[in-house]
This record gives sequence, structure tokens and C-alpha cells, in this order.
Amino acid sequence: MSRTQPSNGVLTSLEAALAELLDGLVAVAPISVPLEQARGRIAVETTTLVHPLPERNRAAIDGWALRSLDIAGASPYSPVPLMNAPAWVEAGEALADGCDCVLKADLVELIGPIAQAFTDAIPGEGIRRAGEDIAAGRPVVIAGRQLCAADLLAARAAGAKTVAVRSPNVRLIDVAATDGSSLTAEFITELMKAAGACVSVEMAARDARSITETLSVHQCDMVVTVGGTGFGRFDATAEALSLRGALIAHGIALRPGCTAAIGKLGAVAIIALPGAPDQAFAVYHALVQPILDRLTGLTARPTTARPLTRKISSAVGIAEIVLVRQEQSGWLPIGVGDLSLDHLRMADAWLLIAGDSEGHAAGMPVEAFLLRMN
Repeated sequence: MSRTQPSNGVLTSLEAALAELLDGLVAVAPISVPLEQARGRIAVETTTLVHPLPERNRAAIDGWALRSLDIAGASPYSPVPLMNAPAWVEAGEALADGCDCVLKADLVELIGPIAQAFTDAIPGEGIRRAGEDIAAGRPVVIAGRQLCAADLLAARAAGAKTVAVRSPNVRLIDVAATDGSSLTAEFITELMKAAGACVSVEMAARDARSITETLSVHQCDMVVTVGGTGFGRFDATAEALSLRGALIAHGIALRPGCTAAIGKLGAVAIIALPGAPDQAFAVYHALVQPILDRLTGLTARPTTARPLTRKISSAVGIAEIVLVRQEQSGWLPIGVGDLSLDHLRMADAWLLIAGDSEGHAAGMPVEAFLLRMN
């Protein structure tokens, strides 16, 4: 593999950087985890349901279980006597064979052995039919999708105790900030965990030797470093990648985040994020997230297309991250290129202006990636 770190200040395009990192990358092997640990992880294809859910007709309301044919034509003015006293059922209870409806308590009169119905019903009224929740042959969980509370509800209803997921192991190296803060590393850790990764965090001092010593890919699927990617006297992350023989490029045509670096050790991708929260956020979504999606087997990251309420201008030659907020009339751009903490917390979605684009006109429909999946 060629190592393309520019020495003349030329930035590597975002597209080229991402292509290098994704080249040859495949999804990690699935593991089985208890359902209580599965939320937010990416599901793998599982066995299908042998029996439908529910397996038998069940009452959807409390009331009297009946056969609809037995009460045909019943009304308050012309009640229909019942040959046999109906059975009372609670909501969720399985119905006896032959019963296909449930009437509310006040619609059936029961006096001793004599019963009569004051209304008729169509088959299925007041019940949940067999297979109405999930049909036989359907998967217990949907592969390639991030598991949410509803997915886990369905899995528990099917009797599952565990689920197969893909959850890459990521080593995050927190390069000590000059002020001793770990805010950005903690921020990125939370984002990766929310994307379904297992994250272990290590600290490194702000010198090339210390960072190099932490650059091990043993038992991990990706390495992410945070901090020390600039060109200051105490920025040594890119130098450490070079000393380790892993550096591909230092300087990505992305705003914010242009001081990021990328590399590989064998097949394991290494992404060096700047220490500023907004720059790390941009590089995370532009480079780290697509790699996590490949490793987890995520089929599609949710987007929403809405018209822009305001024009977005962008300089040709550098990709820009734009934060948007959902308004009734469309996407409102709230931060372009330079992103404040207030922008980060107020945004509903983000979009990327490609390096060969001058931006988008007001009213133009654009797709934005949602920031809150679960």
C-alpha cells in the first residue's frame, strides 16, 4: 500500500482517504450477547420463527370469548340467546378453539345458566389473531439493523434469551491534552458505543514515543486516537504513525478536521482525530462512522430528505460538515465548517458538502444523516 502523507501542505481528499481505509475491510465475526446487552448493536441474520406470534388467537380486551356465527344479528332490541354460557377471558389470554371474537362485559348478559348477546361481531373483533404480531418464517431480529427497544421486545416475545450481533473492538488512544482534559475522548467514546462498538480507552503522553508504544492492533478491529494531530511543537500523533510504519496521510480536505491523519497496520484502520470537539466530531462522522458501519454490517444509516431553508455556500476543494436543525419548512443550517458546542447539541442531523461542490441553494431538497437513531 502506498503511503501518501503530503509534505508540501497538500490535503488528501476525503474520498481518497475513505477509499484507502475501506479497501479490503469486511464485517467482523458475529458474537452472541444477552438481550439486555444488545440494544444499539447491529443484528446478524438469525433463525426464523417456527411458530407465529401469537401462536394462538388471544384476547385483545377483557370480555366474553364467542364464535361470531353464534351471535349473528344480535342487537339491544333483539338479543340472541346462547346455547352455551360463554367463557370469560382476560386480555392476552389464549382463546378456546372455535372462538373468533371477544365482546365487552356489558354486551353479554349472564343470568344463571341463561346467556344472551346484545350485539353481533365480525370474526377477529376484540382479539389478536395467530400470527398477527409476527408470522412464522420471519426472522427473530432483522439483520443489518441497529437493535432498538422494539426489536428486543419482539425477540423476547419469541422466547429468545440471546441475539447474534457484530460489535467491533475499538482501541481509543487519548493523547493527553495540554490542559489535561479528556472531554473529546469521552465524547468520541460515547459516539462509538452508540454505534455498537466495544471501546477500550488508553492514555498516551504528547510525544511520539509514548503514542507509538500504544499503537497496537492486537485483538482490535480499529484504532482511533484523539488529540495531537496538528502541526504544533507538541503535536506528535502523525509522527508516531509514521514511526510505526502505518501513516497513509496527514491532512484531510475536510472542514472542520483538516489536521486529521489516517493509517493502517495490516488490515486494521487507524484514524487520528484532532483534539477539538467539533473537529473530532466531523472526522468521526466522515471517516470513523463509515468504517464502523462496514465492520458491524449495518445495511443503511438513516437519512431524511428535506428542503434547505437557507442557502449553504462552500469553497471548492474541501469537504464541509454542515449541522442542520429540523424546522417545519425543512432543514435549517445552524453550523457550517466551524461548529460550536451549542451547534453540536442543538443539531438534529448532519450533511456533507462534497469537495467539488459550491454548496446548495435554498429550497433544494438534501438528505441529512440523523444524529439520534435510538
